[in-house]
Amino acid sequence: MAFTLYRLWSRYSSNGIQIVRRHSTQTRELGKLPLAGIRVLDMTRILAGPYCTMLLGDLGAEIIKVEHPLRGDDTRTWGPPFKTYKHSKSTTQSPSLPGESAYYLSVNRNKKSIAIDMKKESGRRILTELASKCDVLVENFVPGNLAKMQLGYSDLQLVNPRLVYASITGYGQTGPYRNKPGYDVIIEAEAGLMHITGEEDGPPVKVGVAVTDIMTGLYTHGAIMAALLARDKTGRGQHIDASLLQTQTSILANIASSYLIGGQEARRWGTRHPSIAPYQVFATLDGSVCIGAGNNTQFASLCNAIGMPKLALDKRFVTNADRVSNRCALIQILEGVLSTRTTCEVLELLENSGLPFGPVNNLQQTFDHPQVRARNVVRQVEHPFLGPIKLVGPAVEYSDAPVGEHIEPPPMLGQHTAQVLKNVLGYSDQQIQDAVDSGGAALYSY
Repeated sequence: MAFTLYRLWSRYSSNGIQIVRRHSTQTRELGKLPLAGIRVLDMTRILAGPYCTMLLGDLGAEIIKVEHPLRGDDTRTWGPPFKTYKHSKSTTQSPSLPGESAYYLSVNRNKKSIAIDMKKESGRRILTELASKCDVLVENFVPGNLAKMQLGYSDLQLVNPRLVYASITGYGQTGPYRNKPGYDVIIEAEAGLMHITGEEDGPPVKVGVAVTDIMTGLYTHGAIMAALLARDKTGRGQHIDASLLQTQTSILANIASSYLIGGQEARRWGTRHPSIAPYQVFATLDGSVCIGAGNNTQFASLCNAIGMPKLALDKRFVTNADRVSNRCALIQILEGVLSTRTTCEVLELLENSGLPFGPVNNLQQTFDHPQVRARNVVRQVEHPFLGPIKLVGPAVEYSDAPVGEHIEPPPMLGQHTAQVLKNVLGYSDQQIQDAVDSGGAALYSY
């Protein structure tokens, strides 16, 4: 189904855009979902914030995603890969993209997109009105930037005292680094994660996925739900101050504790564990296998499985402390055995041993994993302009809530502007037209 964009005469200059609706938006059955009835104004972009609001949307919250009328979320342009449009896309937008980026699609399901220019007075007025109608606002601007536009917590608290206002930044709302921009890879470096990641004799490396962003989104999503519960007791919302720096520092976990309690500086271990042996990846003839023997029983099971039962009785390896002290000798013995077999042969040896183990899988092998398939991890969603797309579904299942059963596709830029202005704010057609003419909004009713 093709769609066409029509330019409006307005003070938005070349940016005022009207698009004719070509399909109706499906509405999920939200009644049984835990956050049904909660409305979230999502003023975030890229990963940490959108990941947080996606989780809230998975749980049934109504997510209203605010995007710049021309650029949209930064990640819309982060490709390739792109999922191409089923039909040609004739648009006055710049830049012209071949489709929606895989990055954007990964964290924006179950949302409504509105195209608002907050630098325009009419755009700020719309956002203030929406904040008065929302339970939660999530933003990831540099501290102070929204306050300059009268959209800060102290401003919107006056409009809606029950508003839970969550700010996600690189370094937090206070302190000497508060105004510094923060990106996942920078915080990985600055907050210790990169220092402890990589091979023992190699340089520091970043984790393969933006784990600091994702964990910050997880922390913030939990904090928001706690603040909503607190609101039920107090009748008041509150300001949540979440940062990549504090998140990353907190998830150093036992590594941080070893330094704080024992004064022990951390180092890189590759896939090894500083306090357990064997606990690492071993090379096979055609791949790699990860094996963890966390106690004496598991180590004995490993020795039996590889045909070396007497190894468990070797005085160098009787206890975990012994094995850690004599790690090099132990690993050399195990590598000598495992490296002569294929991955499949090693997995067959270890099957039913009671030992934690698994192959090092690429992504194709990961998504072909029988347990991943059995748990319905991947969901196929019909997108009106992209066709069927595959997304990784929610990670948690609920016994009494159909979380993940009905997933709305990630929205097109500004797809729901008119719908939200009408249904949430009660705008008339003329008021919507005035907002477009003034440059505060753009209509993308696909």
